[in-house]
Amino acid sequence: MLDIDEDDYFVGSPQSKFFDILFNANKNLVKDTLEQHVERHAAMEILLEKLCQESELDIEDELMHIKVEQLDKVHHYKTDFFISTVGDILTQNE
Repeated sequence: MLDIDEDDYFVGSPQSKFFDILFNANKNLVKDTLEQHVERHAAMEILLEKLCQESELDIEDELMHIKVEQLDKVHHYKTDFFISTVGDILTQNE
């Protein structure tokens, strides 16, 4: 039987590790990293709004459609966000 250290970086989901790092890393570093991600998210929302207006689509309807019909892809993107954000924080926290 393997002895798994609870603090081992490779134990747990990307989401659980995201929150572990978020709550334990340098607060200013976490704040800066999250602000960068929120800024990117805001820019993507502006772009999406523009594209939906041009195509006469309702943003909320389109988002709900994607969440329901592309559940695996949404999960993949969420996991990628958690992993990349942890990577951003850890590489700057050294």
